[in-house]
Amino acid sequence: MKQQCVIFDMDGVICHTNPHHAKAFEAFFDKYQIPHSEQEFEEHMYGKHNGYIMTHFFKRPIIGEELTKLEDEKEGMFREVYKNKVETIPHYLKFLAELKSGNFKTAVATSAPRANLDLIIKSLQIEDKMDSMMSSEDVNAHKPNPEVYLESAKRVGVAPSDCIVFEDSFSGVTAGLNAGMKVVGVLSTHTKEQLPPCDFYINDYSEVNVDKILELLNN
Repeated sequence: MKQQCVIFDMDGVICHTNPHHAKAFEAFFDKYQIPHSEQEFEEHMYGKHNGYIMTHFFKRPIIGEELTKLEDEKEGMFREVYKNKVETIPHYLKFLAELKSGNFKTAVATSAPRANLDLIIKSLQIEDKMDSMMSSEDVNAHKPNPEVYLESAKRVGVAPSDCIVFEDSFSGVTAGLNAGMKVVGVLSTHTKEQLPPCDFYINDYSEVNVDKILELLNN
């Protein structure tokens, strides 16, 4: 049987962290007296990496050391808000266990920094269930560029056409499609209409199983 892989984004896909990111960004932008709105968060924060987000909201290029400093500050605020609240989107752990029983390779590919990935993966105790874990520090080009997905496939030794991606954001779904992979849209943050067309959609992991993954990959 050929090897197949399921790759998960993290924010909005493994855990519904976006409301907590929004809280952290609100406090952060208020501190710097930067205007922001819920609509702007939807369009310019969810699924985006920090370089893009900071540059958009500060209305000037935020790069290099300044970006590192501001990113560390904001992500530190997020981890403080979230560290005692880590929980998955319903039924995720059961689905992950089912994939591992079915001999799938599994991976995480997030635009978030490594410290956030570590916090979530360790809290959920699923390090041993992931064959690859990539964060923002591991790529040169961020989603919608497919680099993180292509590199994840390479790391686990599976062809992109034998990979399926779970994503919740416009840029993430686009990255998965650009990588030549099947994509499942997780409707935690956006509606179907707000995402590029996916191969399948779920609200939570009670709506998908190994048989569905095999059907999607083998079509």
